Amino acid sequence: MQTYLDFEKGLAEIEGKAEELRAMARQDESVKVEEEAAALDAKAAEMLAELYADLTPWRKCRVARHPDRPHALDVIDALFDEYTPLAGDRGFAEDAAVVGGLARFRDRPVVVFGHEKGADTRSRIHRNFGMARPEGYRKAVRLMDLADRMGLPVITLVDTAGAYPGKGAEERGQSEAIARSTEKCLQIKVPLVSVIIGEGGSGGAVAFATADRVAMLEHSIYSVISPEGCASILWKDSEKMREAAEALRLTAQDLYKLKVIDRIIDEPVGGAHRDRELTMARTGSAIAAMLSEVDAMGPDQRLAARRRKVLEMGRQGL
Repeated sequence: MQTYLDFEKGLAEIEGKAEELRAMARQDESVKVEEEAAALDAKAAEMLAELYADLTPWRKCRVARHPDRPHALDVIDALFDEYTPLAGDRGFAEDAAVVGGLARFRDRPVVVFGHEKGADTRSRIHRNFGMARPEGYRKAVRLMDLADRMGLPVITLVDTAGAYPGKGAEERGQSEAIARSTEKCLQIKVPLVSVIIGEGGSGGAVAFATADRVAMLEHSIYSVISPEGCASILWKDSEKMREAAEALRLTAQDLYKLKVIDRIIDEPVGGAHRDRELTMARTGSAIAAMLSEVDAMGPDQRLAARRRKVLEMGRQGL
């Protein structure tokens, strides 16, 4: 069943009517609804295109958080072969919010890891809604070390509202773990590319996305803080999240202008969840293209360019 966002209510009514007509026809073959249903389909497609032609930053936040949007495990399942998950940080515990391991991308051995939000209530609770604890970031460091030793490219998939801010996480060194993961991104000499597939929130996202090349799905977001958190701090009112979303410049289009990211991956009309197969195909092509660009550099050149890229981030386009 299709899940609709609040600004898609009109679209939901039209598509619902078309489905009702087809349901009637399935129950009674004498009922002819093809023309009327096709007209409703055309009207719905036109409305969908209009809605998504110029989304506001806040609406992009809503699309990036859509419950049906593909998550890291969906991308891994679609684009990677022979995926072998690796668990634990070898220090404290396994963090289900971070998934990763060895795999093949287009017949090339790689290490892939990312945030996983979960697909239903049970899995979302198990995955802590994609908010990693310190052991998740330490697992990422372990995977990057493994990749560097074995000479394997690293591909990261970012989709988190931010690192988990709970008491236990802080006691176990959350900020230090994030810093170590970011530091490791700047130390490994193998190719490192990242795709922000949904939310890229705060240091929890930067810890995976300090890469040679960073791509964003068209309606994903990437910011130092969520609009709600920003509104609570600046205006003492979380209801001003729309104004905060505008001010944060968190859309893929804004971040491309600021040189924070390197490419935007077009989504199907209506968002990635409306055509997962096309979304995966485009994401795979973007990853392959980014790896090809980075492969052309030598290890030392690649590392120097990555560090320079981070230091210069955001200076252009202001």
